[in-house]
Order: sequence, then C-alpha cells, then structure tokens
Amino acid sequence: MRVRSPFHHRLGPAPGSTWRVRWFHIIFGHDDTAGRRFDVLLIIAILGSIAVAVMDTVASAHARFAALFYALEWAFTLAFTLEYIMRIVVVDRPWRYMRSFFGVVDLLAVLPTWISLIAVGSQYLLVVRALRILRIFRILKLTRYVGEADLLWYTLVRARRKVLVFFSVILTLVLIFGALMYLIEGPEDGFTSIPTSMYWAIVTMTTVGFGDITPKTPLGKLITSLIILIGYSIIAVPTGIFTAELAAGMRAKRKHVACEHCGQNDHEGDADYCRLCGAPLPAAES
Repeated sequence: MRVRSPFHHRLGPAPGSTWRVRWFHIIFGHDDTAGRRFDVLLIIAILGSIAVAVMDTVASAHARFAALFYALEWAFTLAFTLEYIMRIVVVDRPWRYMRSFFGVVDLLAVLPTWISLIAVGSQYLLVVRALRILRIFRILKLTRYVGEADLLWYTLVRARRKVLVFFSVILTLVLIFGALMYLIEGPEDGFTSIPTSMYWAIVTMTTVGFGDITPKTPLGKLITSLIILIGYSIIAVPTGIFTAELAAGMRAKRKHVACEHCGQNDHEGDADYCRLCGAPLPAAES
C-alpha cells in the first residue's frame, strides 16, 4: 500500500521552480524510487540519532565515547537542520508547514543542540539537559511512514463510545471501592481520604501494587482480593473492543472481487492482481 504524506493534501510544491517541485515530491512524496530512498535514509538517521541519545546517558559509554557521541549528535543535528530548511523551501505555504504538528516536531528535533551553544554556564546546565531530552521527539516523525496509522486512528474513533462506557464503569468502581476502603481502613492505615483511597484502588485494580498503602483489617484484605480479581477480568475488555473494531476495519478495507480465473474473492484493498494465481482482477463495483 502506498502511503502519502499527511501534508500532501494540504501543501503543494513552491511554484516557479522545477528543482523545488522535484524536491517536494522527494521529501513529501513516497510514490517513486527517490522518495522511498529518502524515507529510508531519514528513518535510518532518526533511529541512529535516538541510539546516540540513549547511549549517551549510559555512564560507562559516555566516559569512553563522549567525543564520538558529541560529533555524531552534531552530524545528526546538521542533517536534520538541512532537512527542515529544505522542507520550508520547497513547500508553497512555509508557515502552514511550520505551524503543523510535524513542523513543530521537526523544529524540536534540532533546537536543543543549537540552544546548547548559547546556554553556556553551570546555571544553565540542567536546562540544557532537559532540552536535550526533546531529541526523543524525532521518533514521532516515524509515524508519518506507518501505512496503517489511519486504520488504527479510525479504529479508536469507532470504538470511542464503547471505551468511554468502559472507563466510566471503571471510574465508578474505583469511586465505590475507594469510599469503602476509606470507611473500613481509615486514616490510621494510610487511607487518609477518599482520593487517596481511589488512588489505591486504581493501583490495585491495575495489578501494579506499589505497596505504599496496604489494608490491615480482614474485611479490607477481602475487598482487596475482590478488586484484584476484578482487575484481572477487566484488563482484556479494552483490548477486545479495540481488536474487534480493528478486525472490522480491516475487513472493510478488503477488496471482495472474485478472480475470473481461480475464483478467489478476498484481496487487499489496493490489489490489482489475484493473490493466488496472479491474474488481473476485474474493476470493483462502485
């Protein structure tokens, strides 16, 4: 399945220049070899920059390869800066791209390293470190190359009412159990308020169990056991809802056109040839 950039339907190439049109299709498009190669190189660079950022936080690796990490970080920063400038140059509406979600992500991918040149001094050290964490935003750019992202999003949209009802039930149970534990255990056992007891109910129902608040009375332990059992039973509910909607969405995208040669009638939505015998498929009825 060919994937088009999320900007492709809103942005166009800058007029009056052939090279800008060509580079627009290379950077924002994915329909030709040059565009796909650009995508592959960009993904490799994104993954490489993330690997450098992650490894630079390991004390032993930083002690041995600090200079290498620094050089690689600047190499990636210069590459992503050039990419960001090229995206601005080749589009017909630069400000629209710069204000878009991925335009902001692209900017955040390069800002921290450049800011580190200006923010010099120990008083800015913690700020610079916090800004450098924003390099992780580069991984968000990978989502524009995931062909099934739209399917997952529409699946969430279709399931929103069921998920909303599910979470409403969960919040109701949390409120009830939180109030019960506040009455049963009381402040002397750590259940100092209903909100605190609701926090404990959420932690217990999700089977996380931090252990910072624990029941002491037999009735409280009984209710805790009940909450844990309920938690295990409801964990699969949102997964089932999402899976059912996802399966329905995938079935809707299938091309149910029978092959005139072998009779196979289940193909991918963009298939032009039969997946069994390779014969051309007839045009789908509109």
